[in-house]
Amino acid sequence: MAASDPPDADRRPSPDALLAAAQAESRGRLKIFLGAAPGVGKTYEMLQAARRKRAEGVDVVIGVVETHGRRETEAMIEGLEVPPRRSVSYKGKTLQEMDVDGLLKRRPKLALVDELAHTNAPGSRHLKRFQDVEDLLAAGIDVYATINIQHIESLNDVVARITRIRVRETVPDSVIDRADEIEIIDITPEELIKRLKEGKVYVREAAERAVRHFFQPGNLTALRELALRRTAERVDDQMLDYMRAHAIQGPWAAGDRVLVCVNERPNAEGAVRYGKRLADRLRAPWQAVYIEGPRHQRLSEADRDRIAKTLRLAERLGADTHYLPGARVADALLAYARDNNITQIVVAKSPRPRWFEIVYGSIVHDLAAKAGSIVVHVVPGETQDPASTAEAPPRPHEPVKVWSYARALLLVAAATALGEMVQELVNIQSLSLIYLAAVLISAIRDGLMPALATALLSSLAYNFFFTPPLYTLTVTDPENVVALVFFTLTALMTGGLAGRARIQAEAARHRAAAISELYGFSRKLAGIASMDDLLWASAHQIASMLKVEVVLLTPKPEGLVVRAGFPPEDRLDDSDLAAAQWTWDHNRAAGRGSDTLPGAKRLFLPMTTASGKLGVVGITRAKDGLLLTSEQRRLLDALIDQIAVAMERVKLAESADEARVFSETERLRAALLTSISHDLRTPLATIMGTISSLRTYGALYDDATREEMLAAAQEEGERLNRFVANLLDMTRLDTGALELKREPIDLGDLIGTALRRAGPMIGNRKVDVTIEPDLPLLKLDFVLMEQVLVNLLDNAAKYGPPQSRIGIRARRENGQVTIEIMDEGSGIPEDALERIFDKFFRVKAADRQRAGTGLGLAICRGFVEAMGGTIVAENRTDRSGAIFRIALPMSAAFETAGAAALS
Repeated sequence: MAASDPPDADRRPSPDALLAAAQAESRGRLKIFLGAAPGVGKTYEMLQAARRKRAEGVDVVIGVVETHGRRETEAMIEGLEVPPRRSVSYKGKTLQEMDVDGLLKRRPKLALVDELAHTNAPGSRHLKRFQDVEDLLAAGIDVYATINIQHIESLNDVVARITRIRVRETVPDSVIDRADEIEIIDITPEELIKRLKEGKVYVREAAERAVRHFFQPGNLTALRELALRRTAERVDDQMLDYMRAHAIQGPWAAGDRVLVCVNERPNAEGAVRYGKRLADRLRAPWQAVYIEGPRHQRLSEADRDRIAKTLRLAERLGADTHYLPGARVADALLAYARDNNITQIVVAKSPRPRWFEIVYGSIVHDLAAKAGSIVVHVVPGETQDPASTAEAPPRPHEPVKVWSYARALLLVAAATALGEMVQELVNIQSLSLIYLAAVLISAIRDGLMPALATALLSSLAYNFFFTPPLYTLTVTDPENVVALVFFTLTALMTGGLAGRARIQAEAARHRAAAISELYGFSRKLAGIASMDDLLWASAHQIASMLKVEVVLLTPKPEGLVVRAGFPPEDRLDDSDLAAAQWTWDHNRAAGRGSDTLPGAKRLFLPMTTASGKLGVVGITRAKDGLLLTSEQRRLLDALIDQIAVAMERVKLAESADEARVFSETERLRAALLTSISHDLRTPLATIMGTISSLRTYGALYDDATREEMLAAAQEEGERLNRFVANLLDMTRLDTGALELKREPIDLGDLIGTALRRAGPMIGNRKVDVTIEPDLPLLKLDFVLMEQVLVNLLDNAAKYGPPQSRIGIRARRENGQVTIEIMDEGSGIPEDALERIFDKFFRVKAADRQRAGTGLGLAICRGFVEAMGGTIVAENRTDRSGAIFRIALPMSAAFETAGAAALS
């Protein structure tokens, strides 16, 4: 290496990145067209890209493409091979699904698969379509696929909070993470809404409903940001993979990343908190790492516990945490930072004297000298640290293993015998290398102390058997003295280094196994939705990793109860219950091996998060009681933290669902009480007053007065009957109990019947009826459609002034039959046009509130849509007033739509 080269000029590509690239070569490539919402043009863009591939000579086959009746999309399919789909019978219907087996047999170069989150029909090869795609990729077939951002599993709750609509069909995030390419299809919310209104996404009626609900500008903007951010995360991962595979030295400052270096000093917690604040200011991801070097073996248990506690603090604050091996802290830290594109490093300054830094070096100075473009933040250290035991004496070694030292003696004897044989054959002066090999074997096999013993024995044997004068420990030649001294030093250093390397390798192996299990456990927890399943899985995981017996307790109104255990156990003795209760009350460990209630059979530890206490874990060993090492205790703490976070997630999900249901119930209850408190009591008061007056003073009234009072009571009774009927009709709509009785209907008869029923409500208002001649018969439910017209006529009379005119017009329009009800009232405020058909919504008048429950128009929409039609409201342009327009399919076109709606 040239003197001017940087220290890491000999960097090589990451083996993991190269292995991943090699594995990807044997699979098909997946390209995902990602959209923020339906209608942005994902399918169209996928077909357009496929046609370009076909023009280049690529064998392209359509696995499944859903056009949803869009002409532009259907036109893009022309010229592409479309094999038949597989028919699946389900509940009397025939469903069409992608023929995976046919595609695997056909083996095209590129397959097009629309709607990746689709759930397959029962009886299919897989439950979900993305699993079919995995089969195609495993067979070496490239796939183009489409998906919307709301179908990604990790964003499901976020999308539900934004749109108030929970999407049931989702795909795991791993599908997106494994994609070789992601192309985001992005258009502005205004352009998408314009496309909806033009009928380029859904048919016009469905588009109008979508614009009123899901496709609000705010919703679309939020979904668009989610799509852009999720794509940016995937692009960022791809950039890291590229840098590692091509041995590119980082960082590439495409975005900030913060790394906190943790040590055993108390001020490391301050560095973690500073790193959290820095990451929040930069809106950047952050990590916390501990570099486990040779000095780690000399740390006391208190120091190791402090390191674990600091890393747990970082995890609670949202960091990813890692233990990393490294001979020199600064070099290992910078190597990790460059591999992971870190741009900011936070390190705590240790309050050591200057002479110590001169002799042993300074991590802060090394970082500052070698960081290059990486920014280093130094957090000041404390001036005194009496609690620190960084330079504590070494921990007691393991008990002496006699066989290890016997093996050392055998190795020295074998090396001596081999040296004698070699010297008989060839007279050489480097026989000491044979003893060095024995030292290395002893270090690798048995560890540090046997290796040092082997080194000393080798030095004595070499002196006795091969250094003149032979067979004595005396050395007369000064040259041999020097050689023997340096051989002894070399053997000792070699044994020491190899022994320490073995210790570190063993520690790394155990830690890798534990981390692998923790990672697998975290993935398992992410897929659990119920609390019982979570607790049973957690008990089994703790028992299997630590070889202990486990019980998990959670609070109930009657106190702590056992919710899970391994082996299964549902009862505890009094001493264990007392220890568990103390742990719950004080949020501290209690029971066997602790300072509180040590007479209990188990050790109990609290499960807590930032939001509070969640439960208690109890562990014991059947054979030797509870004997956990510090490493096992730290592993148990990590498991408990994972379990607590998962429990909090499940509880939050349950609470959110309950709160949403409760909020909706309360909203409807309040709206119902507000609506009926006046409009039901007023007619009741009139009826009761009339009856009371007639019974008390009936003889004083003449016939005309009595008739007038009875007519008023009858009118109020009919009004009350309409209110109650509206409530019952809305209940039928909400519960899905509405049954249609279709029959051919003449619109003239329908309108005439509705006018007769609405006569008392219309009063002295003039009604103009215009029906286009030769209108076809429509297959409708006569009773429901009559109720729709009566409700609309009642609404027109209610908001139109006396002596005004009400218009009814029926005609053909765009292949449909349209019925319009027009009044001459003040019209509908612009901000109320979107909500006029919502339950319990009533337009607020400046002078007075009209009588009614706010259900009439909601019932109209429900009945009309159940019969395959649409209803919209708008203001008149020729004069003041409102128009309610009902569009119904004509009989020929209605056969298919009506049958689909009924099924």
